[in-house]
Amino acid sequence: MGRIFISAAHGGTEAGRNDPGAIAGGTTEAKEMIFLRDLIVTELRTRNLEVLAVPDDLSAAQTIVWINSRARSLDITLEIHADAASSPSVRGASVFYIAGNDQRKKNAETVLMGLLGRVPQLPNRGVKPDTDSGLGSLQFCRQTKIAALLMQVGFISNPEDRALLQNRRRDLAIGITEGITAWNQANNPDQPTPVVSYPNINININGQNYPEQGALINGNAYIPIDLVDRLRVDITKVANLVRVNYRQIVYIKAVDLRNYNVSIAWDSATRTVKLRSILAVCPGQIEQIISNGNTSELELQIFLKNNNEAALTQFPELPKFYREEATLEGVNHDLAFSQMCLETGFLRFGTDIQPQQNNFAGLGGVGGGAEGASFPSGRIGVRAHIQHLKAYASLEPLVQQEVDPRFRFVTRGVAPSVHQLSGRWSADLDYGTKITAILRRLYESANLL
Repeated sequence: MGRIFISAAHGGTEAGRNDPGAIAGGTTEAKEMIFLRDLIVTELRTRNLEVLAVPDDLSAAQTIVWINSRARSLDITLEIHADAASSPSVRGASVFYIAGNDQRKKNAETVLMGLLGRVPQLPNRGVKPDTDSGLGSLQFCRQTKIAALLMQVGFISNPEDRALLQNRRRDLAIGITEGITAWNQANNPDQPTPVVSYPNINININGQNYPEQGALINGNAYIPIDLVDRLRVDITKVANLVRVNYRQIVYIKAVDLRNYNVSIAWDSATRTVKLRSILAVCPGQIEQIISNGNTSELELQIFLKNNNEAALTQFPELPKFYREEATLEGVNHDLAFSQMCLETGFLRFGTDIQPQQNNFAGLGGVGGGAEGASFPSGRIGVRAHIQHLKAYASLEPLVQQEVDPRFRFVTRGVAPSVHQLSGRWSADLDYGTKITAILRRLYESANLL
């Protein structure tokens, strides 16, 4: 039977200071997760399972290194988090797994059902691929060398979830323990083979079969590192990709290439991992604000509706507005639309800005009020968004009359790349990464990736 690694999120040192995680209701995410983790460890040990608790003073990166330096092939690991949202009504538990891995998805369902079976008062937010997270990927799921899941136990910002975390810790711990135990049993065959041997898989790149085969390792598709150049990806300076030496060849986990604008799909019938590079669609343009978009109005509509069934009820022409207004100013409408999806939660809003303000990008007013700017129509709101993007990305004059209330306050041309909006448009230093994560999902939805 493999061992179990348990990590309580946050509590370590990040960027030179202690990271408490989310803070709400007089407590911190780190504190609550450490309490819960300790109970889970106790419950697992009463079942005669070997458990390793990750030290609390490690950073997120150090946590992964700590696990990888001790892990063996049949071990598993779970990291527990408490989520937080701007609205205190948002609540529930979920589990993230590495995208495209059906085996890990089943493991995630097992762990989540263990928790909800003991604490049915927690709403079920389902299991989700890590590509649905805010950053588009979760390093804990991807960089650990063993099977890994990330659980969000509840929302610390919600009073009901917080009460469950604090008053029913043991029930939560027992439920999670039961889920982990079932996962561990499913992950460990009765007679593990002592010889390392992995099934071969086929590789398809941009519709063409690749002559060399990959390997299926712990349920994940791995590909030879020498084919990465064909996808125009330079990973020579990236140290945190998972690399495996097998058959005297270095392999990397295929799903890790998704961070480099490569889509990954799995065809179980033919045991083929299918890779498609967006650089073949729009070379050099994926992150440039002043560039051409690639999606149609219908593709934008489908993507928006798939993420919010009611999105087009109030703003049925929004995809059309983004294509038309962005094209006039030379702005990439795909990027602008993805930013809108991030800022509004796919038109759910839920922040200080209300739908009737027609403010789709969190634009502030000239007076600096908390409520943000308002615009007389959806088209004018989109126009202001596009103009603000152009202010950051270009020195060229506006084609249409200025409607962006803060256009004149922007240092023109300071952010030609969407990543340079981080810390400028938003104080979030991962802001650009979150926009491109949505952009990749848009291109996957439109079969451009």
